[in-house]
Amino acid sequence: MQFNILETLKESPTMAVLLFCSLLVITFALERWWFYLRMGLNSNKFMKAIEDYLKRGKMEDAITLCEKKKRSPIAAIILTGLENKDMDTLLLEEAMYNTRLEKTGEMERFLGILGTMGNLGPLIGLLGTVVGIMRAFRDLAASGSGGPAVVAAGIAEALIATAMGLIVAIVAVLCYNYFTKRMKDISTDMDICTRKFLILLSVLK
Repeated sequence: MQFNILETLKESPTMAVLLFCSLLVITFALERWWFYLRMGLNSNKFMKAIEDYLKRGKMEDAITLCEKKKRSPIAAIILTGLENKDMDTLLLEEAMYNTRLEKTGEMERFLGILGTMGNLGPLIGLLGTVVGIMRAFRDLAASGSGGPAVVAAGIAEALIATAMGLIVAIVAVLCYNYFTKRMKDISTDMDICTRKFLILLSVLK
């Protein structure tokens, strides 16, 4: 009644697909984690520093600070505002909004793949379960006799497929929800900082 898990993985195309899906989830989850880690920024401290620089007329220092924090979408938006501060207010808002859209696109990258894997994982696992059960009945019919040893490989394949599908889905959904929450929080900060900057400019003009 013994079975080899590695052998089962090699013999089942469904297992290969699930392994590929798990690699995709791990790869893109790590990429997104590193991406969000590098863009970390305390928006309150950052905007306070920008405000202090502008009130003291140190425009170059404000621009330098934004360039140092350029991985942050908030810094990128404020940099756009500083570089175009002499524009008409409506045009300035449009320029900053365009930068916001660009940065939002960067934050959304690969999240769709994680969401898709979260939906596909259980379905592929279910397919593997069906294939495993079919294999068990095929082996049973071919042997012409009963006994647990005959159907062990097929049942093992079915159970492993179910487990792998659920694991892929759980990890993918957790990562998707976490990074989506991070994106929404940063998007809110972008809007708040944009409003603060525009108000600050109008006061200083």
